[in-house]
Amino acid sequence: MITDIEINKPEPIAISESPRVFNQSIKVKSTINALEQGKLVWINMFYNDGIDLLKEVQTYLEQKLPNKTFEEQQEYRSEFHRLSNLIVLEIVNHKLSTKKLPKIGWLKKLYPDNDRFYLTFPQIQGMNSAWQWYLKGISIPGLRNKIHPYYGTYFPTRFEHLALFDNWLKRYEGPKKSAMDVGVGCGVLSLQLVQHGFQKVFATDINPNAIVGLAEFMGTTKLSRKIELDLGHLFGKWDKPTELIVFNPPWLPASHDLDDLDKAVYYNTNLFPEFFAAAKERLLPEGRVLFIFSNQAQIIEATTKHPVEIELAEGGRFKLERCFRKTVRGSSSKTKQEERSSEQVELWELSHS
Repeated sequence: MITDIEINKPEPIAISESPRVFNQSIKVKSTINALEQGKLVWINMFYNDGIDLLKEVQTYLEQKLPNKTFEEQQEYRSEFHRLSNLIVLEIVNHKLSTKKLPKIGWLKKLYPDNDRFYLTFPQIQGMNSAWQWYLKGISIPGLRNKIHPYYGTYFPTRFEHLALFDNWLKRYEGPKKSAMDVGVGCGVLSLQLVQHGFQKVFATDINPNAIVGLAEFMGTTKLSRKIELDLGHLFGKWDKPTELIVFNPPWLPASHDLDDLDKAVYYNTNLFPEFFAAAKERLLPEGRVLFIFSNQAQIIEATTKHPVEIELAEGGRFKLERCFRKTVRGSSSKTKQEERSSEQVELWELSHS
């Protein structure tokens, strides 16, 4: 039962005594020294004090660590994660105890029986952003209705790969009895499949929040009868052959231990051989595998290997029908222009060899 699935959420921090306090009257340097020593720092006055402290931590690390190559960026992120997650906030009666605080509905939704505890400042920031997305919804080009992503569920913030998929579906003339969506996330690909006439979509994800959130989103509507969900790795319990398998995996190789949301962004090396071997067994003779990817990892020099090219050269299971590419739009202020300018998203259409 989906209602019995235990979702991922930050573990409340048990503190026996009040940690060191930070507010605008406290010196930043001594506070950062405390963080470096592994001591907790409590934001007890204004919520924005925590934002200011995070900025100071960033400035400190930018001066301390190089941040140019992919490996250096990983080290920087790891150190920022360590220090920032020593900054804590207190939650009392499902509300932050600070002044000028945002209202975060997840605190009651995820912790109904816990009315006094601490969480880290980055966790609260994540919850705040996730609550706004959940309430307001996100418009996806090509979808009729907004999606409302559940806490801890990856959702797209760029849409070129979705446009590639939508264009492919418009031209598809094969059977539409069933399809499999491996790694459903917030459900965009499954919703596209249903919108283009697929009668049944069997969707999986290893993230319980994705399954619970999509089930909540669909409720008892017609969608809930068209999209069946399973919590599991790759294909989960779905083993009946189908005419279409869709996989939009993570696009970057992992170089660190992954938390739950990281697994939507970074992949381990054994993921793709496992996928292609399982897909071979579940694809009908005239069926298609759609593999949605990007050359992002090659651009930032995280790897020179491409999982589909390796499979086609060495796997012996599939052959290439077509490959579609689309250039990613110009960068945001947070992304290096030279990286985005040459990035392309890809849709690889494969069939049995």
